[in-house]
Amino acid sequence: VQLQASGGGLVQAGDSLRLSCAVSGRTSSRYSAGWFRQAPGKEREFVAAKFRSTNNIVADSVKGRFTISTDNTKNTVHLQMNNLKPDDTAVYYCVAETGYISSYYPPRSYRYWGQGTQVTVSS
Repeated sequence: VQLQASGGGLVQAGDSLRLSCAVSGRTSSRYSAGWFRQAPGKEREFVAAKFRSTNNIVADSVKGRFTISTDNTKNTVHLQMNNLKPDDTAVYYCVAETGYISSYYPPRSYRYWGQGTQVTVSS
C-alpha cells in the first residue's frame, strides 16, 4: 500500500486548507485511513480517521474545525481544515491500515504511512 499526501502550505490563522491522500496498491475499499501530525519537538499526534465501517473519529483538539472524508471511487482521503490556528502547524501524515484496529489513537495501529506534508499557520 502506498500513500501520497498533498495540499499542505503556508496560511494565516483563520484560513482553510484541504489535504488529500491518494491510496494505491493492494487495497480494497474496506480499509481504515486517517491523519496524524507532528509539530517540532512534539510527539506524533492523532488527528482524524475513517474506519472500515463508516465511523469517523476526530481528535478533540480539532473537533468542529477539521473533517475527514473519503472518495472511494478515487481511493482518496481528504482532511478539510477550517479556522486554522498557529497550534495546527505541523507535518501532517496520512495513514492507512487494511487489518483490524484495536485502538484508534496510537501511531503503531497503522502500518502504512505517507511522506508527510507541511502545514504552517501564521498568526
